[in-house]
Amino acid sequence: MTAELSIIESILAGGMIILVIIFLLYFLPSFIAKIRGHKKSGVLFLINLFLGWTIIIWIILLIWAIIGGKK
Repeated sequence: MTAELSIIESILAGGMIILVIIFLLYFLPSFIAKIRGHKKSGVLFLINLFLGWTIIIWIILLIWAIIGGKK
């Protein structure tokens, strides 16, 4: 019984790690904008939150976060 439990626990732990990685990648443009002190980091975050699931918007946001102006 404990062997089955440890297998289930390891699967759940692996799933949690994958979810954290997906979360970090999804919000990568927002993190970059905030770290770089982007003027429009709040707007960028909101667009990322609601439209970041589209690959094209995510790429545009990533470029905007990297080349955008600082405060």
